[in-house]
Amino acid sequence: MITRIAGALVVCLGLLSAAQPPILTPKPSPKPRINGARIFGVRPGRPFLHTIAATGQRPMTFSAKGLPAGLTLDQKSGRISGFLSKPGEHVVTLRAANSLGAAERRFRIVVGDKIALTPPMGWNSWYAWSESVSDEKIRSVARGFVAKGLVNHGWTYVNIDDCWQGLRGGKYNAIQGNERFRDIKGMCDYVHGLGLKIGIYSTPWMATYGGFIGGSAPTAKGDYSGMWLPPEKRLQPYQVFGRWPSSQRLGAQKLGAYWFSDADAKQWAEWGIDYVKHDWKPNDPPTTERILKGLLACGRDIVLSLSNEAPFEHAAEWARLSNLWRTTGDIKATWEAVSRIGFTQDRWAPYAGPGHWNDPDMLQIGMIGVPNTYVRTLKPTVLTPGEQYTQVSLWSLLAAPLLLSCDIETMDDFTLSLVTNDEVIDVNQDPLGKSGVPVSRAGGLEVWAKQMEDGSQAVGLFNRSDQEATVTARWSDLGVRGKQEVRDLWRQKDLGVFEGQFQTKVAGHGVVLVRVSAR
Repeated sequence: MITRIAGALVVCLGLLSAAQPPILTPKPSPKPRINGARIFGVRPGRPFLHTIAATGQRPMTFSAKGLPAGLTLDQKSGRISGFLSKPGEHVVTLRAANSLGAAERRFRIVVGDKIALTPPMGWNSWYAWSESVSDEKIRSVARGFVAKGLVNHGWTYVNIDDCWQGLRGGKYNAIQGNERFRDIKGMCDYVHGLGLKIGIYSTPWMATYGGFIGGSAPTAKGDYSGMWLPPEKRLQPYQVFGRWPSSQRLGAQKLGAYWFSDADAKQWAEWGIDYVKHDWKPNDPPTTERILKGLLACGRDIVLSLSNEAPFEHAAEWARLSNLWRTTGDIKATWEAVSRIGFTQDRWAPYAGPGHWNDPDMLQIGMIGVPNTYVRTLKPTVLTPGEQYTQVSLWSLLAAPLLLSCDIETMDDFTLSLVTNDEVIDVNQDPLGKSGVPVSRAGGLEVWAKQMEDGSQAVGLFNRSDQEATVTARWSDLGVRGKQEVRDLWRQKDLGVFEGQFQTKVAGHGVVLVRVSAR
C-alpha cells in the first residue's frame, strides 16, 4: 500500500497488481539532474539537433565543455544545434545548473555513418488518433511533451503515422499533405522549436494500409486515378483506395512501375522530417536498400523504421539497412498480445545494437483509440497497472524503441510515472546497446537480464501466470559471484546486499525490475 510521508512515496516491496494502488515513481529532486541518452550519432554535414534532457527547478542554465566547433548551445533551452563536417568522436561534459546546485554528465557525439545510437523514444499517432490525425493534434502532442516534462527525460520524436497524405505535387512531385496537413514545413519548424523531432509515414507500395497514396505509382507522373475509388465511395477525400482490404482488392498494395520514394525523401528533408516509418509486408532487403539509398541522398539524417513483421531470416540485413524494424505484426492493448510478443523477442537479441534496433511495436499505455478508424474519443488502456509495468520494463530490457501512442496532454499521474522514471529509461538508453535475454524460465516465471555499460545488469523478475508467485534471480544464471547490491528501479530504492540470489514475490502478470551490481 502506498503511504505519503513528507511528500515521498514509501512503498512496500512486493506485488504489482490491479488490486493495489499503482507504484508511482518518486518525484524528481528540484536540484538539476541530466537524463536521457549519453551518446548521439550524426552523419557528417547533416543538421544536428539535440536537447539536453534535464529535470530540476527552472530557470536552469546549460553549458557544455568540449563542444566541437560547428555546434552551438543555447544556454537557456539546452538545445545543441549546428553541423559537423568531419568524422570523429567528441567527448563533451554537459552541465545543468539552477539556484539549488548543478549536475554534470559525460556525453559522446559520434560523427560517422550511424545514427540512432540509442533506441528512439517518442510518440506515434496510430493507436491514439489513427485516421483522424491532424496538424493540430501533432502540435498538441509536441506541446504536451513540454508541458508534461517528457522532453526533460529524453522523449524526442513526435511521429505522424498513416493518413496524412494528399496528392503528389511541388518541385519534387512528392506526396503533399492533405486538407488536415496544409503546412507541414511550418509544423516541423514548430516541433523543432520546442526542442523535439518529428517523423512521418509512407510505404513503397502504391497504397498504404489506410488507403492513401504511397511511394510508387502506376504512371510516370505519379497519377493513381485509373485505379482509385470514385469520390462518393471514399471515407475521406484523399483516402483514395479505401481502408484495407479495399486497397488490396484494387491491386494497389504492391510496388508500382514507377518509384517516387527518392522524391518523397527530398521533400521530407526540405520540410525538416527526422524519422520515417516505411510500412509494407513482407519487408524485403532489395526494396529496403532502395529506400535507404534515397534517404542517404536527401541531405538530412532521417531515422528509417521498417514495418511490419520483418522476416527473421533477413535479420542481419535489417540491421545493416535500417535503424529499427518491426519484429511482429501490430500489437494490441491486451495482456495476451503484450505477453506473447514481448517474451518471444530473445531470438532477435543478437541483431540489436547502436544504430539498429528490434522493434516489438508501441507501448499500450494511457488513453488510446481504436486503430483503423476515424478516432474521435479515447479510452483508458485495458492493461492493468501491473501489466503496464511489465510492458515498459520488458521493452526497456529489450533495448526496444519506446514509442507512446496515447494522448499526452491528458496523461494522468500514473501513466506519467511510467514514462518519466529515469532509472528505468537509463536501462533502455544504455550506450552499450545490448538487448536483454532470458536467463531462467519455469512455469510462467521468467528472469531476463541486460548487460549494462558500467558492468552492472538490469534484471526483470516476471510472473506471466495469473497468481502471485515467488521469483528468484540466481547469481549463477547471471554469471556473477559474491555479494551483489540490488536496487529496485521503479521505486528508486536500494534493497540491500545479497549473496547467491535475489528472491521476491511478484503478482500475476507483474514484474520487479532491479539493477544488480558488484559491491
